[in-house]
Amino acid sequence: MFIDQVNIHVKSGKGGDGMVHFRREKYEPRGGPDGGDGGKGGDVIFEVKPTLNSLSKFRSNERFEAEPGKGGGGAQMTGRNGKDLIIHVPPGTVIYDAETGALLGDLTESGQQLMICKGGRGGRGNQHFATSRNQAPRMAERGEPHEERLLRLELKLIADIGIIGLPNAGKSTLLSALTKAKPKIGDYPFTTLEPNLGVANIDDDTTVVLADIPGLIEGAHEGAGLGHDFLRHVQRTRVLIHMLDGLAEDPLADFSQINSELSLFDPKLSKKPQVVVLNKIDQPDVQARLKDIQASFKKKKLELVTASAMARANTREVLFAAYKLLQELPPEQIEEEALPVYKPDVDPNQFNIHREDGDKWRVSGVAIERAAKMTYWEHYGSVRRFQRLMQKLGVDNALREAGVQEGDTVHIGDFELEWQD
Repeated sequence: MFIDQVNIHVKSGKGGDGMVHFRREKYEPRGGPDGGDGGKGGDVIFEVKPTLNSLSKFRSNERFEAEPGKGGGGAQMTGRNGKDLIIHVPPGTVIYDAETGALLGDLTESGQQLMICKGGRGGRGNQHFATSRNQAPRMAERGEPHEERLLRLELKLIADIGIIGLPNAGKSTLLSALTKAKPKIGDYPFTTLEPNLGVANIDDDTTVVLADIPGLIEGAHEGAGLGHDFLRHVQRTRVLIHMLDGLAEDPLADFSQINSELSLFDPKLSKKPQVVVLNKIDQPDVQARLKDIQASFKKKKLELVTASAMARANTREVLFAAYKLLQELPPEQIEEEALPVYKPDVDPNQFNIHREDGDKWRVSGVAIERAAKMTYWEHYGSVRRFQRLMQKLGVDNALREAGVQEGDTVHIGDFELEWQD
């Protein structure tokens, strides 16, 4: 099963909790705090694996979670870090945020990696909070919360040369003639339901990758037939072999129709260099009107190559013509927006205050909600530290300016607090 677009949910590992602990040994009556730190949670990383050619494995598994970090222990023992989750994808995978539509990365090279969700850092144990004025701190940090995202993965096959044309033009037959690929071949429209890849030898040291793109019909750029789902694969190819059915009523009209669909889907596609091939030249009906077909293309200043994919006639010449165009192209430039860069969504210190029913308030923001999740509410020292953080971020003053009153309820993430001045 060929799958070229999926939605998945990914979640990094939560950081391990720091520990509140004091050294207690027979001859160390004042051993002091020795609570260890929690371990870091695992990251979610995508990595290109060249042996993959579809996203079908994501069909049965749509949720991926990295391992959380372990909690700290006594004697300053740090918890174990969670293992990173490496998700393998085929070359040509484009990753989007499914909720915002933002491009997160474009993975094309073997071994290329992209970190999507960063694991939470481990919470600090009470050993870090000892001071000359507070030598027995009963405070620590819980591990930093995980990150999670809903992603849309799209696969755009990477090939040097793409074979395009109307259904039943002979694209799959040409691919099988030039490579060892074994696509399904039949004499009816839409026999190719998924793209096929093959590797063709130019000489002993040179190979090129060819992709047989499913047949396109009028309206393909709007989703008609199979075209909309597979036009994206043409974007990855650098040179096109445009197959025309020699038995068609008007091959020139077919040529114009396909190029129109390409330009409507993406204007850059119609500018790709093409080798125009009139297929089925071995058929007597095609031979009888060959001069008329060639004349119609000559009027449009188009060079026409004749071949028969079924009879293996002139197929190598078609390949060499496409390879020559490929050699003449300048090195491919990667667009800056497609580079895989991890970007934070917002300034973590920003927050919003919203008044809910009556005496209830809601404070939302990355830093303040993260701090609430990392607080040990059962330890007075940790609560006091959280209050100081609220003052540092300006949450206290903002609540007062918004009109909060003594005894009002303030919600921060999943936590409910009572306001006291």
